[in-house]
Amino acid sequence: MNKNIKLAVAGAVLALSASAANAGIIIPAGDWTLDIGGNVNTFATTTRQSGDITARGAGIYGAIHDTNDTGTKSASNLTTGLLPNYLSVSGSTRQNDLDVAFTISINPGSSTTRSGIQNDILNQENRQAFLTFGDKSWGSIKVGKDIGVFASDAILNDMTLLGVGRGAGSLAGNTTTTGRIGSGFMYADWKAQLNYTTPNFNGFQATVGVSQAWNTWSTYSAGDTMSATSAGRGGAAPAVDAKASYTWDSGKIWTSATRQSVRGLTGATGINSTNDAFAADLGANINIGNFGFTAYGYTGEGIGQTHQLLDGFAWDGTRRESKGGYLQGTYTLPTKTKLGMAWGESHLDRANASDSIGDTRDSLYTVGLYHPLTKHLNIVAEYNQAKHEVSGTSGSANNGEAKAKNVSLGAILFF
Repeated sequence: MNKNIKLAVAGAVLALSASAANAGIIIPAGDWTLDIGGNVNTFATTTRQSGDITARGAGIYGAIHDTNDTGTKSASNLTTGLLPNYLSVSGSTRQNDLDVAFTISINPGSSTTRSGIQNDILNQENRQAFLTFGDKSWGSIKVGKDIGVFASDAILNDMTLLGVGRGAGSLAGNTTTTGRIGSGFMYADWKAQLNYTTPNFNGFQATVGVSQAWNTWSTYSAGDTMSATSAGRGGAAPAVDAKASYTWDSGKIWTSATRQSVRGLTGATGINSTNDAFAADLGANINIGNFGFTAYGYTGEGIGQTHQLLDGFAWDGTRRESKGGYLQGTYTLPTKTKLGMAWGESHLDRANASDSIGDTRDSLYTVGLYHPLTKHLNIVAEYNQAKHEVSGTSGSANNGEAKAKNVSLGAILFF
């Protein structure tokens, strides 16, 4: 099983259900050892949304409907959870005193929403295509597309990784739901990168590198704030990323950061400027006996709230401040069923008095049950309650509050 699937298993499954595979299907192939691994999951979900959902910006990201709908809405779906279905092929070998490896993955969803359409672009991802080389004496270098450095440990330790989180109402037919993304941490996403990782020094390890600069973009129309074409291009140079962690027998503590220069920020006043987007975080996961605890927090400017650089800048190029975090506790019952409870929230502050986006707050409360039927197969039941608030804009039509509750039941298999 490739490195990041192992991290997801170690960080989420072993911490929550103690039933996942630690390796995939190993196949010797001449000088190479191939490792085929992944997961399959599907959930039945029911979501109910209510509140002032007609207010601009008051719709819950990935809920049932857009902000033009009114009243209380309900939806039931059969869909993939936060993890897409995953099939990865990795290979490793030792050549010229170097450990050389590669990983390529495909990531299909579990459902479609239109008859006769089985190859919709929204129902298929290709998240990984990278190579690594190095030696345990000096570390390793990674080149290619893989999970981002900043905030990667936040999502890999989040228990909704095995379930649904928010987004079950509208994201049927997509590859994933949104889990806790935007309600406690930002999406690490999947980035083209060039990184160096140190050897493991008795539990301490660090990564530093660069990743492809991304464009800023907005969920709002150009008349309100920014569009993808007017918001400024990516930076003249790649983003700079770094992470450090210390792991011991019963836990892990980590910190990570990212910074990118954004150029060509233009607004209604004709401003054309360059500004930086950056973020940093700190987290810890501790396991004592049958108890597990995770605490995480982040802060940033110009980085946005859900996806990196989404709504990070106002129309005039001013950075919006971000902050958030989550707390999570788990307990393993005598039946080996793991009970988990978590709460988190994310804030995106209004940039200035002329910013048409108000102060935004998203929170998510989750209760989950994770029961191992076999070494590889888990049954997951989950309840989520999400809340989205927008305030501080000049007109009441721009402010509002929306809520969404969902219940899900499904299965996830790691191999």
